[in-house]
Amino acid sequence: MSTALIIIASLLLFLFLFNGYRRYKLMKNYNPESESDHLMRLTDENFSKSISKGIVLVDFWAPWCTPCKMIAPVVIELAEEFNGRIKVGKLNVDENRQAATNLGIRSIPTLILFKDGKPVERFTGVKPKSTFQKAILKQLE
Repeated sequence: MSTALIIIASLLLFLFLFNGYRRYKLMKNYNPESESDHLMRLTDENFSKSISKGIVLVDFWAPWCTPCKMIAPVVIELAEEFNGRIKVGKLNVDENRQAATNLGIRSIPTLILFKDGKPVERFTGVKPKSTFQKAILKQLE
């Protein structure tokens, strides 16, 4: 009886570890910009020009950040919902440190809503979609 329990426990442990490794590999290669045609990929080089006109929501994220992955579907939904009225972009803070440093980004995910190049709202952490919708609609008025 105890041998069977050891075998079952070992099998479950193996499955648990294998699933964790698979999840780690997926998270390591995570690239949200490829998930929607409505998202801009922002870099230190194109950041200032991209936010200079109109309303732009920018998601400051990193590939290793689990909360960033949690908010990613919301950001994609907002990009699709407000397509043509605002721009939505994502800036990887690991690859583009200058823009994040200039804006004082100290934790991620941080989303900043810009209007004509100036920040008008800042959100840190995972928030519901309605929070962003309200802020965007306020700027569109």
